[in-house]
This record gives sequence, structure tokens and C-alpha cells, in this order.
Amino acid sequence: MQVAIASGKGGVGKSSVAASLIYLLKDEYSLIAVDADADAPNLDLLFGVESWEEEKELIGAKVAKINTGTCVRCGICAERCPYDCIKIVDGNYVVNELTCEGCGVCRLVCPVEGVITLEEVRSGIIRKTTTKYGFPLISAQLDVGRPNSGKLVTEEKEWAKKIMKEENLEHMIIDSAAGIGCQVIASLGGADVAILVAEPTPASLSDVKRVYKVVQHFREPAYLIINKADLNPGFKGLYEFAEAENIPIIGEIPYDRAIPRSMTMLKPVVEAFPDSKASKALKEIAEIIKGEILR
Repeated sequence: MQVAIASGKGGVGKSSVAASLIYLLKDEYSLIAVDADADAPNLDLLFGVESWEEEKELIGAKVAKINTGTCVRCGICAERCPYDCIKIVDGNYVVNELTCEGCGVCRLVCPVEGVITLEEVRSGIIRKTTTKYGFPLISAQLDVGRPNSGKLVTEEKEWAKKIMKEENLEHMIIDSAAGIGCQVIASLGGADVAILVAEPTPASLSDVKRVYKVVQHFREPAYLIINKADLNPGFKGLYEFAEAENIPIIGEIPYDRAIPRSMTMLKPVVEAFPDSKASKALKEIAEIIKGEILR
């Protein structure tokens, strides 16, 4: 199965929850973990990864290049660039590669053929390692200012599928990015089930509703975990949302200082502090996942 863990809102503890659940499931199931947040991957940090066994570059982004030798310096490209990324440097028109989107407008309006070209550059890198716990981890990192974050996640999952087939692994656990952008869509696309993580705040409720619409688009069953459940006891919005949409709540995790402490130790909280309040709740959630989702 492909199990995608998503949140909609950043900062609700999704990756911490994902790391702990992966840790709790690893001994009973053969699995592979995928960090599908190419903008800010951190699952490797929570598992104490120090090195990568294999890396692949994704080439696919394009940026404009101006041939200063044949450029007539008319300035039309700079005037028409929708991203304002062409500037004069030492008397020459130069493209800022970090802000160029490769749209090709500059090449289209240039009066001299061949002066401006679109060249392929690296969008990011995909990496694979075997964690100290024995299961493989796939991660990706988007280069600064580059597009194709969704493509990176798709390539991650394809690599993970290949490894699953080669090593006869049972499950893929995907730690999605925050939001509802390309990365999240790529994470949820093809998944068998989505586990949504939210905290009891209006902002988190608003964002988990948005990501649930993506889940509905793919017609996937969804489950809800409420993290930091005791921080706002008067807020009932998540429970009302879950009831209205018929989403099972499979667990509530109390706020626990053991979680940030475990992050500084580069360990899942269930390993670093197995008797903490949060760890006990996570263990109960893992048992439900075993019985209801991965059965």
C-alpha cells in the first residue's frame, strides 16, 4: 500500500508524527519511507541520516541565456520580462537564473535571432539511503528558485516503487509537504489511503479542509489524527468536520515537550522517550493503523 500523511498546514507536527509511525511499523512490516517535501525535507534528520548511498539529478527546468557577444543591447527583453529578472550588469543584459521561470518571452521579443536561448538546468536532486533502522528512505531537495517540485516527488515515488519490487517490500509511507501544491498532489496521487494530521485551531481546520478536497479528488479513504489535542480544548471544529465528512479520527496526541526534545536528539519521540504522553498516544494510533489500514 501507499500511505500518504498530509496536513494542509505546516507546523502541526506532521513529520514528527510520520517519523514515529514509521518507526513503530518498521518491525512488523517491510516498508520504504518517502520524504515528499522537496522544498524543506527533514525526515532524514528525524532518522539521524548522515550520508546518502545514491543520488540522482532531475534535469528539467529551463532558464534564459543571453549571448553578450551578439546582443545589440536594445533592452526589449528586460522591458518585457514578466518576472523582472533581466538586469544590466557591467553594460550587458544578464538573466538572474534564480528568478527566471524559463517562459521564453525574452527570446520571443528579441529582435536578433539566436541571441537568447533557453537552456536546461537542474531542478533538484533525489537521494536514497538505508536508515540505521534498516528500512530505505527516499528524499528529494529542490534547488533554489527552480520549478518541478511535483516532478521530483513523482520521481521519488517511482524510484520507491522500483525498490519495493526489487526488495519485495509491502508498504510505502509518504510524508507529504504542507499545503495543496504540486508536491502534495503528487504525494496523494496513486496513494491507497491518506492520513491527515491537524491541530485544534481554526487555521489548521481551514487547511485540512483544503487538502481533504485533494484527497476527495483522488477518491481515497481518509483518516484524521489530532495533534496537540489538549492545547485548545474548547475548539470543536475538527470533530465537527470529521463527523460531517465521515472521516474516522484514529487518535489524539497531547502536547508533549518530549517531541521537540526528541527532534534535537535526531530521533522519533517514540524511540527517544517511549514512555512519554505523546509516545503512548502514537503507539495506540499505530495499532489502529495495523488493524484498520494495513490489515
